[in-house]
Amino acid sequence: MELAEMLLKYEIGAPNTGSVSAVIVAAGSSSRMGGISKQMLCVGGIPVLARTLLAFENAKCIKNIVVVARECDILSFQMLAEKYMITKLTDITPGGSCREESVKNGILRLDNDTDCVLIHDGARPFITEKVIESVAEAVKKYGAAACAVAVKDTLKIVENGIIKETIDRSSAFAVQTPQGFDFAAFKEAITKSDDLSQYTDDCSVMEANGVKVHIVEGDYNNIKITTGEDITIAEGILGRGGAE
Repeated sequence: MELAEMLLKYEIGAPNTGSVSAVIVAAGSSSRMGGISKQMLCVGGIPVLARTLLAFENAKCIKNIVVVARECDILSFQMLAEKYMITKLTDITPGGSCREESVKNGILRLDNDTDCVLIHDGARPFITEKVIESVAEAVKKYGAAACAVAVKDTLKIVENGIIKETIDRSSAFAVQTPQGFDFAAFKEAITKSDDLSQYTDDCSVMEANGVKVHIVEGDYNNIKITTGEDITIAEGILGRGGAE
């Protein structure tokens, strides 16, 4: 516990000249990986979290990065950031009991004069600078934005194993991260909620408060590493040159 408290003030480098803060959520239990931290699994010889952090490190709009981690991972994440020279990392803080509790913990580590924040899954290592910049620009224009891709499969509503309804695919999108917001508005929304476990993503927090979230074009390669099979898929993406 003393180690975690010490690392709450952990800082590799001074904040950069960008205008957007990033919260990288990497505090999941990795239960579908057998408890092994998926953030530290390698894709193309580079740990998943390192790839994620490097993308935000290289994005010009990003001022600083806060990582939310399991307490048992804080030291290894610190060492990883040092190895890959993530100079924008200003904090590593413990996660909460659910995803949005973890997001809240990360949000509370940012300065109150922060203008806007992008929230991203640490297990999405193929996020590109282009998408990061697009979401950031949309947040500055609209106040709330997320990247998404059109759904390719036919979607059905199923009850008790029986198809009840076919959904119009033309209006269906798979929402990814980063999801970005005006900082003050998002902080107010997430801190006043009595039950953060009801939300499946960050957009849902704002939607519950009547905020319209705008969509920008995402990337089909921006997959989330969740199971062992996803590592194989990720290696395939690298193999066909779909990610650097």
